[in-house]
Formats: sequence, structure tokens, C-alpha cells
Amino acid sequence: MLLSTDSLTKYYNKFLALSNLSMSVDEGSIVGFVGPNGAGKTTAMRIMVTLMKASSGEVFIDGIPLSKDPRAVRGRFGYVPDFFGVYAAITSEEYLNFYADANSVPKEGREELIDGLLELVNLSDKKDADVNLLSRGMKQRLCLARSLLHDPKLLILDEPASGLDAQSRLELKYILQALKSRGKGILISSHILPELGEYCDKVVILKQGVKVAEGSLEEISRAIGRKAKISFTLIDPDQFEDAATLIKMSGRAGNVFKKEMNLETEFTGSEEDIAALIYTLVTGGIKISGVSHTKETLEEIFMEVIENEGPGKAE
Repeated sequence: MLLSTDSLTKYYNKFLALSNLSMSVDEGSIVGFVGPNGAGKTTAMRIMVTLMKASSGEVFIDGIPLSKDPRAVRGRFGYVPDFFGVYAAITSEEYLNFYADANSVPKEGREELIDGLLELVNLSDKKDADVNLLSRGMKQRLCLARSLLHDPKLLILDEPASGLDAQSRLELKYILQALKSRGKGILISSHILPELGEYCDKVVILKQGVKVAEGSLEEISRAIGRKAKISFTLIDPDQFEDAATLIKMSGRAGNVFKKEMNLETEFTGSEEDIAALIYTLVTGGIKISGVSHTKETLEEIFMEVIENEGPGKAE
């Protein structure tokens, strides 16, 4: 795994900001890092990127313990903070060149590298534009390009979608998915939960400095006892009874209800289990014209977990 933390803890004097956080980010995955304001997300991220020291615990980046060799890990991640400044009277190209120098990026091939990054973040036409004249969304994407100059394996993004309009957030989503396809591991915090839930492979939920959940939306939903709802639309009403029997035999369905030409049930299985159930129905001769699967959103799961999970306590 590219990033893992082991019992990461941070005190500010006697205030416990982060308590025994253990989590991970794998290569080629996007992990959502969510929690209410003050939950400890930014504190954890600042420790991960060597801007703050932990009170105890350890961070491993690409297998290297951060506390032992912070210099070695800095070249392996890119960081976009929740607040960043830009310089006056500087173009996008000059901005990236400045940070390329700071990251010891070789001069040879740098122009092609910068052009490629600007293309990736859809800013090729802003290469010579004054950075201060860019929109907020463009500045966010430029800072993302900056974090990629040294080709890090891991990206740590603290609220990169904050203040962006819908189009800019959609562009950011596509960029992150493209980076994931290149094998990057991405840890991203955001308060825009419905959109974050669309493209994250898993989420880590914090409450008052304590991790209260980690996993895919399906895994967390099952862990808190919530069930997805599935509706099968049948062609032949004479097959309703046989279809209901097969659905119940799956062992993962609740009560089956008939609603017009549909059979509806709650289901606790995974996507693979749903596919297996559809296969069972079809091979059993049931004529199905449609299937709908209603899953809980990240926002719904987040509210359920936050309202029902109590935070841990410091000794």
C-alpha cells in the first residue's frame, strides 16, 4: 500500500485532536476522508505530509516510516492544502517552473512536462495567463498540476473542491479518475459528499479525532445494518411466485413485495451477489425486463454513522 498509518495520535497541549488513527490508501485507488468540521482530517493530513509531528504513532509512505526519514518520503507524495496562496504578476507556466525548481525537476524535458500537466488539468490555454486572474476552479487545478510535477505515487488533497462550481467539480472528478487509472493513490477530503461518493473506492470517516468507519460504501452500509433495495421487473405475472422463491433462497434478501409488475426486496449482498441472483433468476426461466438497485449515498451513510457512533476517549 502507498500510505498507511498506525495508531496516529496528536495532542495540542491537553486537547486530543487525533486518536489512534490506523488507515490505508492503496495504489490505483481513491479514498475519501470525511468528517464534521474539527474531526481531525486536516491535522492527520498535515502529519502525513511532514508539516506537523505526531504525538505518537507512525505514518508509512511507500513502505518508508515518516518519522525515520521524512526527506525520503517527500518526493513520493503530492499535496494540495485546504488553503494556498499564489504570487502576483506570475503566469501559470512561471508558477509551475518555480515549483519545478523547488522540487529539483530536471530542466531537460521540463517544458514538455509542464505542457502535459496543463493539458491534463485543462489549462493549456492559460499557460501565459496571470495566475491571479484565473478563476478559483482554475487555481485549484493549477495547484493540482503543481503537486504532480515530481510524478508522485501518492496525492493528498485537502478540500480541493471547496468553493468550486458544479462544472469545476465535474472536471476535478474526471482528472482524479484519470490519475487513478495511471496507478496513483489518492486521499481526498471533501464536504461535498454526494459527489465524493460517486468516485471513491472507499471512505474513512472521522468523528472528534476518532475513526468510526472505514471501507467501501457497501461494506460500511452492511456494518451498520442498512440494506440496499432491489426491484425486478417481470414480464410474466404468472412467474411472480417462482421468482419470489428464488430471491428468498439467495439467503440475502428480506421480505419480497409485489408492486405492479415488480418484485421488491431489501438485499444485504455485494454487487457480485446481486449479479449472481440475477443469473439465478434468468437461468431459472424467469423473464426479467429490468432491474433497479437503490444504494445509500455517502451522505446518508455519513449521517447514520456520525449520529450513532460515539467517539473514543483518551486515557
